Amino acid sequence: MTTTESRLAADWQAWHEAREELLATPHGWLSLTGLYWLDATPAAFPDLPGTWRATGDGGVEITVPEGADVTVDDAHVTGTVRVEPVDGLPGVLVGLGERKVEVIRRTDSYALRVRDPQAVTRTAFTGVPTFPVEERWVRPGRFEPYDAPRPITVGAVVEGLTHRFETVGEVVFDVDGVPQRLAALRGFDGGLNLHFRDATSGTSTYGGGRHVLVADPARDGTVTIDLNRVTNLPCAFTAHATCPLPPAGNVITVPVEAGEKNPPRPDLAA
Repeated sequence: MTTTESRLAADWQAWHEAREELLATPHGWLSLTGLYWLDATPAAFPDLPGTWRATGDGGVEITVPEGADVTVDDAHVTGTVRVEPVDGLPGVLVGLGERKVEVIRRTDSYALRVRDPQAVTRTAFTGVPTFPVEERWVRPGRFEPYDAPRPITVGAVVEGLTHRFETVGEVVFDVDGVPQRLAALRGFDGGLNLHFRDATSGTSTYGGGRHVLVADPARDGTVTIDLNRVTNLPCAFTAHATCPLPPAGNVITVPVEAGEKNPPRPDLAA
């Protein structure tokens, strides 16, 4: 192994360990145990106190029974309270003892996601399987920005749900000498986010696609796409996520046998 390969493997290992630690946090993506959609009618849900409803004007109303241990922003609440989740962002967290209910907004739909540290997807988690790390998957590329961001609407793993984003340009690179072009979203904390499918999707990797984060382009537009760091979206680990599907046309035309594979699903075991 060359010095470059050794450094690549060591850097990847540190990144991978941090990724698994984040997944396994008590209220992370592996802790989801329920997804409940709301409408204007107050409704009760299994193992949740009180009633919950969408108000129709950007909020969710929670009616908390007397004596229930419920917190919003770490303050105990009772009676009727209102929270206002923001479309596409992490939701408002409502505390129920060691559990949390995340109140989310997706376009004009509202839902509750229950986060429980005792979820089997978390307690049985033994790590994310991956392909071997190889230097050939670190690809040079070029970012071609649009004159202005372009709004797009994509489907979701939840039937009938859509997500709205903006693409900011396209990233051009090659895999095994085959040219590829992917529309890029803004990354979660800067940089670019490439969400795609490839020839492994639905077999060795998750069918809804994977994504890779790319650092901000250099002044001349050059970027580096490290496909060893391709990751699953939360929906690969749980049935209670609302992940977007890749933008239309974001398909790498050759197998990307790099990054994360399909993870085990203890919640689906017989």
